[in-house]
Amino acid sequence: MAGSPTSAAAAKASSTGVPHQAGILEGSNPTHYNPQDPIVLFIIQAAIIIIACRLLHWPLSKLRQPRVIAEVIGGIILGPTVLGRIPGFKDALFPADSMPVLSLAANLGLVLFLFLVGLEVDIRVLVANWKTAASVGAAGMILPFGLGCGIAYGLFHEFGVEEGGNVQFGVYLLFIGVAMAITAFPVLARILSELKLLQTDVGTIVLSAGVGNDVVGWILLALTVALVNAGTGLTALYVLLVCVAYVLFLIYLVRPAFVWVLRRSGSLENGPTQSMVGLTLLMVLASAFFTNIIGVHAIFGGFLIGLICPHEGGFAVQLTEKIEDLVTVLFLPLYFALSGLKTDIGLLDSGIVWGYVFGVIAVAFFGKIIGGTLAARVNGLLWQESFTIGVLMSCKGLVELIVLNIGLQAKILSTRVFTIFVVMALVTTFTTTPLVSWLYSPAYQKKVEAWRRGEIDWEGNTLIAEDGSTGADTINKEKTEAATRVSRVTVLLRLENLPSIFTFVDLLGGKPVHKAKIHKSKEAQYGTIMEEGSSRPATPAPPKRPLEVHGVRLVELDQRTSTVMQVSEVGEMQEKDAVVNVFRTFGSFHNLAVSGGLSISPEDSFAEVLTTKAAAQSSDLLLIPWSETGAVTEGNEFGNVENRFVSQGHNRFIADVLSQSTCSTAIMVNRNFGSKYDGGLSRATSHHSMRSRHNADALSPITPISDPSHHIFLPFFGGVDDHLAVRFVLQMANNIHVTATIVHVVYTSSAAADPSLQLPAATVSRRDLPRNLSTSNVPTISQEDITPDISEDADAAFFASMSDSLPAALQDRVVFETVKTPQPLQYTIVRSRSEVGQSIKNAGDLVVLGRNIREKRPHIRKELVSVLQSLGAPSGAGNETRKCLGDIAEAVIVANKASLLVLQAGGKLLEREMGGDAGDKMAVSNIKELMN
Repeated sequence: MAGSPTSAAAAKASSTGVPHQAGILEGSNPTHYNPQDPIVLFIIQAAIIIIACRLLHWPLSKLRQPRVIAEVIGGIILGPTVLGRIPGFKDALFPADSMPVLSLAANLGLVLFLFLVGLEVDIRVLVANWKTAASVGAAGMILPFGLGCGIAYGLFHEFGVEEGGNVQFGVYLLFIGVAMAITAFPVLARILSELKLLQTDVGTIVLSAGVGNDVVGWILLALTVALVNAGTGLTALYVLLVCVAYVLFLIYLVRPAFVWVLRRSGSLENGPTQSMVGLTLLMVLASAFFTNIIGVHAIFGGFLIGLICPHEGGFAVQLTEKIEDLVTVLFLPLYFALSGLKTDIGLLDSGIVWGYVFGVIAVAFFGKIIGGTLAARVNGLLWQESFTIGVLMSCKGLVELIVLNIGLQAKILSTRVFTIFVVMALVTTFTTTPLVSWLYSPAYQKKVEAWRRGEIDWEGNTLIAEDGSTGADTINKEKTEAATRVSRVTVLLRLENLPSIFTFVDLLGGKPVHKAKIHKSKEAQYGTIMEEGSSRPATPAPPKRPLEVHGVRLVELDQRTSTVMQVSEVGEMQEKDAVVNVFRTFGSFHNLAVSGGLSISPEDSFAEVLTTKAAAQSSDLLLIPWSETGAVTEGNEFGNVENRFVSQGHNRFIADVLSQSTCSTAIMVNRNFGSKYDGGLSRATSHHSMRSRHNADALSPITPISDPSHHIFLPFFGGVDDHLAVRFVLQMANNIHVTATIVHVVYTSSAAADPSLQLPAATVSRRDLPRNLSTSNVPTISQEDITPDISEDADAAFFASMSDSLPAALQDRVVFETVKTPQPLQYTIVRSRSEVGQSIKNAGDLVVLGRNIREKRPHIRKELVSVLQSLGAPSGAGNETRKCLGDIAEAVIVANKASLLVLQAGGKLLEREMGGDAGDKMAVSNIKELMN
């Protein structure tokens, strides 16, 4: 019978050793494995594995599961358990002849991944917490190791070892004990980052214990492999001695020489150069080669090189950034999918097998939990915190799968026992996140923090001191006494907003009183003259206590290894961070008490981190600059300014800050406040004009601002936010360079419309406004907004009292007015355009508004619709921006190019407006909510 064209083509290719140049056009089958050209089938296999893993990870990520779960399950689905049962599937896509190539790529990736694991292990963390880490790590290994040795007896005699294997029971027992005792440090770090526990006491203890557990586990595994590969006991001893000598060689000879080379190349200070990356990878491959030829697995060589790499200057982090994506996206899925391909759930086909499945899961799970829990409790942690540590230490993850594959490859485990342990690894890893979320919920963490601060007792009741004050009152006493003045500010530091932040903070703090410096020899002369009765030149009085400003710079924590590593090195990073250092320098020269730091957290936790930092500093104000491009995180140098107000992520971030903040909050929309330089690009900018403009900017210095003055316009509509805004503007007006106009805008429907209120022309050419928004963004009036909720008499009384009590020093710079109009929004726009931006030489003007979301003003919303229509932007800045900043702020943004500050009252300033009793009730209510 004649052969098929495909077979003939394959036979011809095989005989000549040269693949067909026309490929499928000549009838060749791309899924047919050709040893002379294996890349074609490898690409198909890799693509199928990666796509399957990514698709599976999407629903599992909603359950906050690590990616390794999806990768192993993907391999199981592609293997003999599911799709492998389809006739011809395995032979077509995963033929036996092709597996060595796939395994080679996977094992190369595994060596690189173990190198990354070694880089991630920071021995400094272990040393800093050695006492707790040693006890938790030891107890978390000894108990499951012992229980594992117990169940190993049954496994060995019931299922034996892999066919062809010749493993003694002692080696088998040691391997099972290690498999039970090991903890998946890389997966553990990612679970902690996902649950926002990396910077908690629990997270620190678990990471420290995990480092020690990881190192000891790999040493024991290396011992096991050496014993398996050695023909005799004497050979095993020689292998172990060579390993010890090699480790000492790396520590005392290779590492110092490597660090010397890195210093000479500048890689420790400036990040690894391409040559140093190449040198490091060569060291990894050479080390893997050596450990493999002496009878220990190649992965240990990669792990050891990672351990000796220096962490100084962020070298380890930056090196990880350069290679981690290729390893984790391409190579690791291949390896763990191979684990799944070797797993056959169909082998779990009897009651006794399932009995061992549950037994292995119970030993692995409860051995770790009990050991870690008891050790943590002995170190003084609460029972619930201790249980959380025990559950986290029970996580197996990808490290367990690596161990199991080594055991299967060395023929220590049979395929059935391998499958049992794969199921155990999946179950323990899958249950870690939900159990920790239940045991150590955010509400429980806040309760423990309040209890340890002495604000509540363990039942959640507010502690009352003998003088009748609560614990929270005692802690915030200083803040209460200064309720009407902003003296402590927490500010979000962003590189793009630094000029406006500096200008704004300087207005609040002021500069020191300058005096002429006297030479020290002259000072001695004055001292002698004073002794003779003469007078020394008068010394100016020291300046008042400076404003305290705490800067927070946020760095996104994602699932990359490098960002997880940054958490343990955050102290060194913030000392070298350019933005933080510039901020500190600015404060030291402007009579400001400043502090600056980095906080590394997931992007969806940025708001929580900021508000928590502000509360910890007892801040009166949290200042958030609105992003220039709509990006929540920094790093996108080519962001589109048109996304500034329509970015869902950024709007959600602002909304979360406003809802979670316990102090007053200010959102600043900067439009060259403090700087007249606009470095943006318009859509019409060509490449040539960009280059010309860049050259011109580089050669032409920016002229200094000749007029350091600022003018502030505040339309007062009433409500607690506007009350805060008035006080805040008056505080800024203490700066001699600030003038302010404060207008009480009173809505009067019976008054006649003012024909002189002419809105500006349509603003469709404004590149900082969103374009082509859907009609769903047009403001509407809901049923609940129909009834106004305003106390006009109280607002009028407040405005009058502030006007009448204006200090004499401010009367030349601050003007109070009252205007009655049926068009309050239109009046605000027109008046603001005449107030701000009139001087092209000054340092920038500012419109200040209260957010006023609490007060319902249907006439404002109704007028907003017509105003936006007249401005040519019926959808305004979008629904989300409107919800964040309010109707009045949106109208000002669309109509003006002036910088805008939107204030929301909170904390003690809000309590003052509501009255002391209301404030106390709010505090008690918040604590009760915390308990629930």
